[in-house]
Amino acid sequence: MLAAMLDEIVEEHVGHEHFHVINTLRRLAKERRAGLPGVEAELVRRIEALTKEETREAIRALSIYFDLANMAEDCRRIEVLRERGRQAGTRPIHESLADAVAQLKAAGLDAAQVQALLDRLSIDMVFTAHPTEAKRRTTRNLLRRMRSILEEFRHQDLLPAEIDDRTDELRSLMMVLWETEMIRPRPPEVLDEVARGLYFTAGLWDVAPQLLNGLRKAIADHYPDDKITVPQFLRFGSWMGGDRDGNPNVTADVTAEVLTVLRRHTVEQHLATCRDLRWVLVMSGRETHPDKRLVDAVSQAGVRWPELRERLEFISPHEIFRAWMTVIRHRLELTVDADAGSASAVGGYASADELEADVKLLADSIIADGGQRIVDTFLVPWLDQIRTFGFHFARLDVRQDSFDHEQALAEMLRMAGACDDYGALDERGKQKILVEALKLPVPWPKDAKALDGGTRESIALLRLLARTVKVQGTGPLGGYVISMTHHVSDLLEVLLVWTWAWRELTGGDDDLPYLPIVPLFETIDDLKRASDVLAALLENETYREYLRRSPLSEQMIMLGYSDSTKDGGYVAAVWGLNRAMHELAAVAARHDVRIVTFHGRGGALGRGGGPTARAIRSLPPVAIGGAIRMTEQGEVLAERYDDPNIARRHLEQVCWAVMLITGVPEPLPRPEWVAMMNDLSERALAHYRKLIEDPGFLAFFDRATPISEIERLPIGSRPAKRRERKSLADLRAIPWTFAWTQCRQILPAWFGLGTAISQIVEGGDDAWQPLQQMYREWPFFQALIDNAELALAKADMGIARQYTLLDEEPSAERLRQTIASEYDLSRGAVLMITGVPELLGGTPWLQRSIGERNPYVDPLNFLQVELLKRLRHADADDEPEVAALRDLVRMSIQGVAAGLRTTG
Repeated sequence: MLAAMLDEIVEEHVGHEHFHVINTLRRLAKERRAGLPGVEAELVRRIEALTKEETREAIRALSIYFDLANMAEDCRRIEVLRERGRQAGTRPIHESLADAVAQLKAAGLDAAQVQALLDRLSIDMVFTAHPTEAKRRTTRNLLRRMRSILEEFRHQDLLPAEIDDRTDELRSLMMVLWETEMIRPRPPEVLDEVARGLYFTAGLWDVAPQLLNGLRKAIADHYPDDKITVPQFLRFGSWMGGDRDGNPNVTADVTAEVLTVLRRHTVEQHLATCRDLRWVLVMSGRETHPDKRLVDAVSQAGVRWPELRERLEFISPHEIFRAWMTVIRHRLELTVDADAGSASAVGGYASADELEADVKLLADSIIADGGQRIVDTFLVPWLDQIRTFGFHFARLDVRQDSFDHEQALAEMLRMAGACDDYGALDERGKQKILVEALKLPVPWPKDAKALDGGTRESIALLRLLARTVKVQGTGPLGGYVISMTHHVSDLLEVLLVWTWAWRELTGGDDDLPYLPIVPLFETIDDLKRASDVLAALLENETYREYLRRSPLSEQMIMLGYSDSTKDGGYVAAVWGLNRAMHELAAVAARHDVRIVTFHGRGGALGRGGGPTARAIRSLPPVAIGGAIRMTEQGEVLAERYDDPNIARRHLEQVCWAVMLITGVPEPLPRPEWVAMMNDLSERALAHYRKLIEDPGFLAFFDRATPISEIERLPIGSRPAKRRERKSLADLRAIPWTFAWTQCRQILPAWFGLGTAISQIVEGGDDAWQPLQQMYREWPFFQALIDNAELALAKADMGIARQYTLLDEEPSAERLRQTIASEYDLSRGAVLMITGVPELLGGTPWLQRSIGERNPYVDPLNFLQVELLKRLRHADADDEPEVAALRDLVRMSIQGVAAGLRTTG
């Protein structure tokens, strides 16, 4: 229906002749997929003959088709979830919280063991602003409204006239969509990214209590005679406005504003909930018996805050519950406008704990009068929201590169007279200076204008964090993440500046609060050395003393999936991460410290993407222990959180996986499997490094992918590259994966796998058997192969060849052949291991989805190749021509991303 409607609108706008051109491209793309001879050459010829206007119209029509297809797919996904619920009846749905509890019960866990598991449970989903979301929020708004109409069609008993009205509105919205600018006019600012994150996650306000309620019901069903308490274990975090690594737009002032925006947004949500409930909890004291504590609290509030007394006088003296809700509403209104680093107005709430106490007082009074059902329905969800979101909605992380800290500390230590050249010291010397400097007075002046800009920013940031903690506690903050952590000194540097900032604010009178300092290990070498760094850190008495301030004596460690894959390739990165988790957990256990692993996963398969529950179940159980933190990035936010139904299902699957890997862990892998992975990893790493270190590779990557145009896309506030690109190290991992995805190679998610496996099985009659057994019995290896299989199925070497033909250098053909050969080897290896005759043969619905999309994505790729060719041959002095071509390339990039449902 949507496709037919779109065709009508396109034909109306572009005319029959141009519409026929678009249809011809679609037909030829289908015929090419069917293998008809000569069709590809005809498709290329037709595209070469298109004018810029015809090209623009074709890209728009194909791109909007995928926007509509994705919307329809999401609607169907929701419908399938509902169908499964109906079919399951009273049985738990697979990968649900009820399913997790049922499996724990079946595994023999008693109530005490389940309670212990729940008490250890900590799940934290962290939203980042990494620039992989290519679609404008304007477009998202239109699509969201259209989706709501589709849902009305499916789930409401509409009259014929109402159906006509909804159809007219749908057609009108589609016309607006056609006439809307596809590309952002400018890159988003940091606060735009924050607003976008809140836009996608607004539904979580209701989803979080629904999840907790579902878990309580499941426990009551399976453990009816036991009193098991469900603690608040689900939290959310954000990097939007705190991620300074490579983003000069994230300043201390911006971070302060972001903290205030998050606080105001959350308090307003609480206020809206309060206003709604104020008209529900209207029970009369003539029919109930309010607790004396509540009656006295209402009376005291009127005395304590005279401006509230007049509002209370308008409420019947018998409506004590409603009166208390008025008190809460009044205090929330006074709380709304407080900045993150300043106290609320007199009468406002100083913390979410105070709000929780007031709501708990109301709940206890209603329960004491026999109103448990009322509390369960109306107040328990609000209490869950208070405990989940506090006054901050998402805890803000701060991230900065270790190099920036070293530069700033060098200047501070010179000012303090502690060290003239800190950067020249070895690691032992740095640690010694840093520990001694903790005893020094705060070295920087009140007015730090004379300092280097980076140093000023570091000081301003830590001052802000100190003010925030002083006023609101540590609730609004997640942790301080240190990118490119290499040594213990990288953490001690942050500890030193945090200590100085707190001492400056409090005069040294207050104990230093615990702010999690989080090392981030990103490269293959850093992953190998991560456990050594942690061991040395935990043996440093100064840091151990600081860690004792942690409520649970826990150390958070972040692992980078994106940069490790760019650095060492798919197999080496995945195995390096797994091995690092084992080793880090062993070190933490020896030092009696709880490890919390923070997974820096991206949405793309080459950046740790893939089904989240499967990814969690493939992790080493010793690295989980009930606690996990992971990033949600780019287009994943829209895909997983735009619709509350999908958000709830996604979070249920995450919770299900964490509960089972903690409560019913898989056995350790066999030693021979570990040895096999060590061998595979080394071979794959060598082959991958041989590719990217080839003298012609960087130029080949520039010419055979649209990387240059991706770097210019206005889709994020952070630059796509760290500096002028002279090596791959200067390119961020996200555009690296983005570029390989656009040209349909998806190389970061499989390259090296085929060569490594073929070398191991070479010459052995039974050589495949151990790999096949590993796939059947080891969740880690199964996830490694399954994700590679999905990437190989989405890749298309025929389309990729069109891009590589853009590179006419002598080395291009060699590199082209290397990649194509590796694809064939990897594809064959995956099929031999899985035992199916074709990629995704065991997942027919996914195979069909990719197959149905390909004929419509293909013409966008052919159009993009032609545009890149024109752009590269354009006269650089003809600025209007170059600008027009760049605009069309950007549109094609967005279209391909919509068609593949992924960017990078």
